[in-house]
Amino acid sequence: MAKTKTLYVCNQCGNESPQWAGQCIDCNAWNSFAELTTQPNTARRGYAGAAVPQILSLNALSSTEQPRITTGLAELDRVLGGGLVPGSVILLGGDPGIGKSTILLQMLSQLSAQHKTLYITGEESLQQVHLRAERLSLHKTPVRLFAATMVEQIIAAAEKEKPQVMVVDSIQTMYTESVSSASGSVSQVRESAAQLVQYAKATQTTVFIVGHVTKEGTIAGPRVLEHMVDTVLYFEGQSDNRFRLLRAVKNRFGAVNELGVFAMAEQGLMQVTNPSAIFLSRAPEPVPGSVVMATWEGTRPLLVEVQALVDRSYLPNPRRVSVGIDSNRLTMVLAVLHRHGNIATYDQDVFVNVVGGVRVVETAVDLAITLAVLSSLRNQPLPRDLVVFGELGLAGELRPVPSGIERLQEAAKHGFQQAIVPAANVKQYKSSHLKIQAATRLSEVLEGI
Repeated sequence: MAKTKTLYVCNQCGNESPQWAGQCIDCNAWNSFAELTTQPNTARRGYAGAAVPQILSLNALSSTEQPRITTGLAELDRVLGGGLVPGSVILLGGDPGIGKSTILLQMLSQLSAQHKTLYITGEESLQQVHLRAERLSLHKTPVRLFAATMVEQIIAAAEKEKPQVMVVDSIQTMYTESVSSASGSVSQVRESAAQLVQYAKATQTTVFIVGHVTKEGTIAGPRVLEHMVDTVLYFEGQSDNRFRLLRAVKNRFGAVNELGVFAMAEQGLMQVTNPSAIFLSRAPEPVPGSVVMATWEGTRPLLVEVQALVDRSYLPNPRRVSVGIDSNRLTMVLAVLHRHGNIATYDQDVFVNVVGGVRVVETAVDLAITLAVLSSLRNQPLPRDLVVFGELGLAGELRPVPSGIERLQEAAKHGFQQAIVPAANVKQYKSSHLKIQAATRLSEVLEGI
């Protein structure tokens, strides 16, 4: 008989300890250790059709790219880097009700016409999945369904069906007999995912794994779960908002931070092929504190509106609130504006928002924040046909950002006629439709407006 072993596992980071402790030494979380009884690991079995591992030289391998499987959803293919790679494992996370199961069911319905698919449901019954398919008008597609929560049963069913694309919804409901703990625990999530990853690599099956998120917005379970998979996708947006943003935060087969835009409708998630036109639905008249910036998401430019509201503060510490951008970046821009522009906001409340629920994580938003704050502070609207982008240095210089020419081309395509950008971004750009103000320092920008 194999001896059982008792461990204490941190629910936050997965750190294991032979005895209970009040605080985890890895993530510093308090009261996060839970008792876990395990058995010694047994060797995992092989799978039918799996290739025998071999040792090869790097120069003996060919550089032929594997053919990808198109999902039928162009926005999803964009986020994945061009389609599905056989043998890849994709983790999809997002808030409850954001549309994770909906988009995966739509994808399998598109793929089932030419490929074998399998949908594993651990949270819903087969009848509930069928009801959702009826609402989406997908109930007549030949998608294979299987309701199970034991990983061993799932793999056995997959070996029998031999699907090319498989969806597991969700990993927090799965469990394996090799670990004696409740479903959703750190050890169960880690071991269940490990067996699914091994099956995908051995049989060249593309596996989608749905993951729940915590209140902080990260995938629930151990952080090692994101390291085990090939791609990590996050659904962003509010459940009461019509638009959904699908972002790749990790992708071994494509660009990171690639963005796909969808709109929730009666027939499910509809693709938005021109998101810039949606995010630029502005007021009919120019208003103070509003400016359009050209951001770069993955492999394409995107035009978004940045708004600022500056108002007199009656608090000892004026508020600095930012939605869609890093709050530390807002604080830094205000300090540079004071030091090198002689524009003080220390007695003002400053609120900055990126319209449409878009989250801008790049430094090119600095110039947009600066002009939006200045416009609201002076109560002077900026021209409606103005687009800006650029990084602001602590010394007051305007630094270039990647893909400047592509950003300007996107702005010209949507009818913008003026642009304020770093000088280094326009050395090779020529356009008769766009009047460009190239600046090297913040003072030059302030003089031009």
